[in-house]
Amino acid sequence: MRGSLPKREPEWQADWEENQLYEQRQKLNEGKPTFMLHDGPPFANGNIHLGHAMNKVSKDIIVRYKSMHGFRAPYVPGWDTHGLPIEQQLAKQGIDRKTMDPIEYRKLCFDYAMGEVEKQKAGFKRLGISADWDHPYITLQPEFEAEEVRIFGKMAEKGYIYKGKKPVYWSPSSESTLAEAEIEYHDVKSPSIFVAFKVIDGKGVLDADTSLIIWTTTPWTIPANLAISVNPRFDYSVIEANGQKYVIATERLAEATAAIGFEDYQVVKHVSGKDLELITAKHPLYDRESLVILGDHVTLDDGTGLVHTAPGHGADDFNVGMKYHLPIYSVVDAQGYMNENAPGFEGVFYDDANKMVTDALEENGSLLKLSFFTHSYPHDWRTKKPVIYRATTQWFASIDAFRDQILEQINGVKFFPEWGKTRLYNMIRDRGDWVISRQRAWGLPLPIFYAEDGTAIITPETINHVADLFAEHGSIVWYEKTAKELLPEGFTHPGSPNGEFTKEKDILDVWFDSGSSHQSVMAQRDDLSFPADLYLEGSDQYRGWFNSSIITSVAVTGQAPYRQVLSQGFTLDAKGHKMSKSLGNVIDPNDIFKQMGAEIIRLWVASVDTSSDVAVSMDVMRQVSESYRKIRNTMRFMLANVTDFDLNQNKVAYEDLREVDQYMLARLNEVMTKVYAAYDEYDFATVYKLINSFLVNDLSAFYLDVAKDVVYIDAENDPERRSMQTVIYECLVDLTKLLTPILPHTAEEVWSYLSEPEDYVQLAEMPEVKKLVSQDTLLVQWSNFMKFRDDVHRALEEARNEKIIGKSLEAAITIYPNTELKNILSMLDANLAQLLIVSKLTISDDQVPADTTKFNDFAIKVEHAPGEVCDRCRKTLTDVGSDTDLPNLCASCAAIVRQEFPEVIEEGFDTNK
Repeated sequence: MRGSLPKREPEWQADWEENQLYEQRQKLNEGKPTFMLHDGPPFANGNIHLGHAMNKVSKDIIVRYKSMHGFRAPYVPGWDTHGLPIEQQLAKQGIDRKTMDPIEYRKLCFDYAMGEVEKQKAGFKRLGISADWDHPYITLQPEFEAEEVRIFGKMAEKGYIYKGKKPVYWSPSSESTLAEAEIEYHDVKSPSIFVAFKVIDGKGVLDADTSLIIWTTTPWTIPANLAISVNPRFDYSVIEANGQKYVIATERLAEATAAIGFEDYQVVKHVSGKDLELITAKHPLYDRESLVILGDHVTLDDGTGLVHTAPGHGADDFNVGMKYHLPIYSVVDAQGYMNENAPGFEGVFYDDANKMVTDALEENGSLLKLSFFTHSYPHDWRTKKPVIYRATTQWFASIDAFRDQILEQINGVKFFPEWGKTRLYNMIRDRGDWVISRQRAWGLPLPIFYAEDGTAIITPETINHVADLFAEHGSIVWYEKTAKELLPEGFTHPGSPNGEFTKEKDILDVWFDSGSSHQSVMAQRDDLSFPADLYLEGSDQYRGWFNSSIITSVAVTGQAPYRQVLSQGFTLDAKGHKMSKSLGNVIDPNDIFKQMGAEIIRLWVASVDTSSDVAVSMDVMRQVSESYRKIRNTMRFMLANVTDFDLNQNKVAYEDLREVDQYMLARLNEVMTKVYAAYDEYDFATVYKLINSFLVNDLSAFYLDVAKDVVYIDAENDPERRSMQTVIYECLVDLTKLLTPILPHTAEEVWSYLSEPEDYVQLAEMPEVKKLVSQDTLLVQWSNFMKFRDDVHRALEEARNEKIIGKSLEAAITIYPNTELKNILSMLDANLAQLLIVSKLTISDDQVPADTTKFNDFAIKVEHAPGEVCDRCRKTLTDVGSDTDLPNLCASCAAIVRQEFPEVIEEGFDTNK
């Protein structure tokens, strides 16, 4: 009843692989319209988790549905294989990249990545994912790397690539820049300080005995201060407190003075922000000036309305500093230690420098207030350690150069959910230029050469030559050959009079790797096409793959890489916490495979709303397992009832079916229409609910319950019996097809018992929605009957509680209908007693007696049916024993036995047989 899924699923999967079902499906779909779902590559590191499972099963459901519904829908899985996580895994094994030959180190990274690819591939295949597993795309493949180089070259040719010095997210723990997509936020406790900068030259606006107050939560950046930013539109107050004059934004006076502890102060005068421009103040630690400058980034949300500005350690600081031609320098090194630009703090880790700087400010009287507070702060998503803003020389991709074009393309993409469009649009609208260089070893080398005079060389000639080399040898050739050997033969450059060249040591941001797949995979492979119809990933990819893909795609092709974007939430534990190995709340899919089977994971994915975060536990999986059992056993019951049904000989034409049978096909048609609409909207939860409700409510609770009194009882070839078998068989075939994308293992098991031409249901087509005569009328009439049936069941339940009857076949019911109900029942061409599973039904126009169950304007009376119980049909009837040869049977059953089993009459009837 549970299918022995853990044991049998691998057997089915081996059979599918041996018989090349994926390849057969692709061949069947040749020439059909295409549907391209492009697989976002998971990072090749670690076993698959439930998040992976939700992602891959969702994609498989879509691709299987499209493949069976009129589309050529190939599915090429991919893996992201470059980057820091693999370096970290090797470091845990005691491998020090800094002391190793880069060629040997990259080979170790390559081998580790490929091992992880195979491990994850096995996990995905165990889920029953149908894909081109023999030809995946992997970002370390030479052909992928070569195309990525060409994309970089095209962007450079258009002027989108440049080298510059500006503050970027810097991870001291990774010793590298980070992209916005590699940042996550955690709460930290930080110092909060108010610092006074004494005026040197007040430009006739401020007196020399006045100080400007700034507020910051990063004391370690005070040594990098070059300016104080004010907003030209704000009003500023000069106040006197404790015998000193200070400047604070007027609208921040109450909050700032309370935070500092100025209990009593007086406002001396007001000045406009624009009038403070170019005033100079003394740096609180060093013998240099800090310039007052104007900046629109200054807000009144917190602080004093005067912003400490260190152009080497903040994006806004950098931008406003550039306008005033301030120098850009950093006071920390690559590992986060204070450098020579911070005299007195050299060699101190930046976080430790916070206290030292604060102490120094307190000693010289510049510190007005120190406190601590907890707030959200950016962290490296790999090392989980804080990051800083640090000015370094990096390679950038300019977003400003084609931002409007990207935004225009986003407007042409359909998003599921719809809010995804706004989210991605705003991210692109507000993001700065993309820092694409990384100071690591395991990744695609930036294909840039330098002349003797330092000129960077990125030309179509050099790019194409390097791309060809990478295609032939892989990117490791960058480390195996000298710069001159990597350049085209005879290459010259005016910046290298001696013919000497060097090569870039940085690698490309890994988001550039996966973000290039629209060309490296979709545009390059013969069986795929660009742009993709759908990208499907977690909601974190709005800042990741969705983001980097559309930037590179618009940059080189002018269009978005996808027509539709579907985002999903994350898997959480039962308490709503993010699953984490460190928290011990992770559910290993392998445990579910062993205990319940992959079908349970697949059904779970289909049954939940994946557009938002999904809580999951083993208890949830056990509940899903029960739902699976109900589906499975309903299908088993249906199969059992068509074992003697020959589709070619016994099928009854639609027009010859009884009305109730036609109604069930109309309901199947109605469900099918809604299921297709839900599949097309990627709404798997609705697909599941529609099919499950039809199986449980329409079939199991009604039609199949009625079928027992027909299929078990009537003569073998009785028209009513063959009518019901016709409907049951058609429901079986169509439901099996509809369920195949979700439960392919179970669907194939069911299919093996059906007399269909295809050897595998995966090679069949989705059923067509039929044009049935009078479908709408049937649905309305029988919907009314089903409501009436519910009322009858309530009346029977009351009679059962009062011990009037036991089973429903012991009942005789009398209906006292109102006009509406009489019309409804009179329009039905059906044996109502049979449909209600009672032995006798009477419709009466008499006055309603007192002992009835009343429903609005009608009533139902339930009595114990007169007569005896027939041993064969179990109805309570007055004609039991009317055939003396078959004394325990009713007249109808006796006639059937005489016709079907004459030997019983000859040998004598034995009720034990």
